[in-house]
Amino acid sequence: MSDTIEKLVKTIKSRKENDVKSSYTSFLLSKGSDYCLNKLREELRELEDAMKNKKNTIHESADVIYHLLVTLESTGINFNDIMKELNNREGTSGFEEKRNR
Repeated sequence: MSDTIEKLVKTIKSRKENDVKSSYTSFLLSKGSDYCLNKLREELRELEDAMKNKKNTIHESADVIYHLLVTLESTGINFNDIMKELNNREGTSGFEEKRNR
């Protein structure tokens, strides 16, 4: 399952230098992290509406994941570092993890 996410992360990175007129990802990244973050917020609101209406939740969930990954790339956050952090948390209660911050 994570192969799909890893492939998407690589695709997002590779699109960074593409023409903004032919690549939506390149367009988003060219606008900067604030723009990407605002777009992510918009997508989260759309997901919230979809969940409330029980309609298009799969589509909107995929949009949120894509826009999260684009936003991470726009801010220079390495996805592998996030995966390492998640691996470190494996087997740890969410309550315990919060207390340890």
